[in-house]
Amino acid sequence: MSIKDWAIEDRPREKLLLRGANALSDAELLAIFLRTGIKGKSAVDLAKDLLDESGSLNALMGANEERFCFHKGLGQAKYVQMKAVVEMSRRYLDEKMRRGDVLTNASAVEDYLKLKLRNYPYEVFCCVFLDNKHRVIEFEELFRGTIDSASVHPREVIRRVIHHNAAAVIFSHNHPSGVAEPSQSDQQITERLKQALSLIDVRVLDHFIIGDEVVSFAQRGLI
Repeated sequence: MSIKDWAIEDRPREKLLLRGANALSDAELLAIFLRTGIKGKSAVDLAKDLLDESGSLNALMGANEERFCFHKGLGQAKYVQMKAVVEMSRRYLDEKMRRGDVLTNASAVEDYLKLKLRNYPYEVFCCVFLDNKHRVIEFEELFRGTIDSASVHPREVIRRVIHHNAAAVIFSHNHPSGVAEPSQSDQQITERLKQALSLIDVRVLDHFIIGDEVVSFAQRGLI
């Protein structure tokens, strides 16, 4: 059955207009992006197949061109559109994160970090540098590879803090495995950096671990 034959309130576009984007499933949102289906399948049916094949919406949106275009019904034009959507989302969240005190806009910081870090195939350790009013100065990737106490250097972090004249920082790194639970090494790194930065009166406000979920050290009482 064609989507045009569905009840108006069940059609993805009309449903979004009536109830808002939050009311739509991943497949319905993807169907709006696809716009059309393929022979024998509506856009929603195609979207469901694509999500099943890729494993999740996140995996599909994070795929490289070859993997993305491998799926039936997708091609280079759709890949370009998808990358543009992801980049617009990142820039929107970046602007939102930079407005005012990050402590009153913590969800924007978390959303930005999720979009920025979730699809890396390797670990990346990052820092959000803040001024004395907890406004964002800059976001930087500091270290790549396996993140452990030997690969994260407090001296380099302090150097970048001084460069930005930051008064506080928020750390983040990803777990490519998808399991966001803090390891003993994660806690040791955070404590080492906290102690080092305290010597120059810079506060560590939080450390986010990005996986399938997001874990905040501050919410866990680990900072």
